[in-house]
Amino acid sequence: MTGEEPRTLTSTTVRTPAASEVRTVRRDGAARAWRTRLLVAGIVLTAFNLRPAITSLGALLEEVRDGLGMSGSVAGLLTSVPPLCFAVFGVTAPRLARRFGAGAVVCAGMVAIGAGLLIRPYVGGTAAFLATTALALMGIAVSNVLMPVIVKRWFPDRVGSMTGLYSMALALGTATAAAVTVPLTDALGGNWQSGLAVWAALAAAAVLPWLPFVRERDGADGARGARDEQAASTEAPAWRITRSRTAWALAVFFGLQATAAYITMGWMAQIFRDAGVPAGRAGLLLAVTMVMGVPLAFVIPRLATRLPHQGPIVLALGVSGLVGYAGLYLAPAAGAWVWAVLLGVANCAFPLALTMVGMRARTGAGVAQLSAFAQSTGYLISIPGPLLVGVLYQHSGGWGLPIALMAGLMIPQTVVGVLAGRDRTVEDEATAP
Repeated sequence: MTGEEPRTLTSTTVRTPAASEVRTVRRDGAARAWRTRLLVAGIVLTAFNLRPAITSLGALLEEVRDGLGMSGSVAGLLTSVPPLCFAVFGVTAPRLARRFGAGAVVCAGMVAIGAGLLIRPYVGGTAAFLATTALALMGIAVSNVLMPVIVKRWFPDRVGSMTGLYSMALALGTATAAAVTVPLTDALGGNWQSGLAVWAALAAAAVLPWLPFVRERDGADGARGARDEQAASTEAPAWRITRSRTAWALAVFFGLQATAAYITMGWMAQIFRDAGVPAGRAGLLLAVTMVMGVPLAFVIPRLATRLPHQGPIVLALGVSGLVGYAGLYLAPAAGAWVWAVLLGVANCAFPLALTMVGMRARTGAGVAQLSAFAQSTGYLISIPGPLLVGVLYQHSGGWGLPIALMAGLMIPQTVVGVLAGRDRTVEDEATAP
């Protein structure tokens, strides 16, 4: 006997991963990281394209009216087309996403925006101009609805920060179009058609990041579990959204803030121009209003997700709007920069509404239903506002009555916003018995 015990390896064997397996894991990790970055780029570029079709037109509304021979009432109808299209086409977004995948629908939306913006200045005639504008707005509508859904699905632990990111990009795109459309038109020879068509290039750029997501319906990691989760999240829920008081409050809040936003985008530059402000400066003032959403759209969603009740934020935005409208009525030219800033703060009700959509539902299916319901119903509510402003402006010969209407609508907006900000979910309120 040598005293040595024979060694056995059966109980202590540790399997070392093969080099090929390590490389596969690394490749998968790198692919997931790359796809996540691509998805973030797609979200940002999409958000940047969701308003230039509207604010570029607002900056050149007088030139478009003269070029197409529009009356004030018809121009008011033109400013009502965005919410109408958002209501009609936005409600189809969840169904389209279930059938084709959210990435494919957003990609098609960017194509529609680019085609509409490229064609509409050159079609000739008011009816054709409205039709091609509607094409672009159709793409915006489905993307509007699907942005909260995509954020909730792919970034469930970063809803506030991602909502802030794309809200900030949306505000930046809105402000950029408002600020540079007039000088860009001048640089292109003063032709308003060229000044509007140039924004199609941005939409074309936004198509590219979505192309890898067109043929798939998975999450960013491509895992089977994510696919199953997405399939479950996009199924029609077993409850009725119309039973939820919170859903109705959020829809009305969304509608009234959209009314204010589209009146502002469509008419504020004209209000300043009629007060004696030069066209270029009026467009810059509109840009200031829109650019206020860039920092605040990032801050407000993050703050909102940390509060159990979003009512205090709603109140602060409402007060800013009321003071801004009062100044616009009393001294539109003298205090133009102050009123532009205050109305820009008030317009940040939009990122707040989007954040509350993500917070008032527990599941992906709930967010999809709530987003479609709140946005489609809200945009239906907002349709008469811009049109009524155009009619009041034409028949009263001034801006007193339209501004009074805008200020008056801010009060119910604040009330329903406080109700929508309560800490509850639509699933709890709307579950079928």
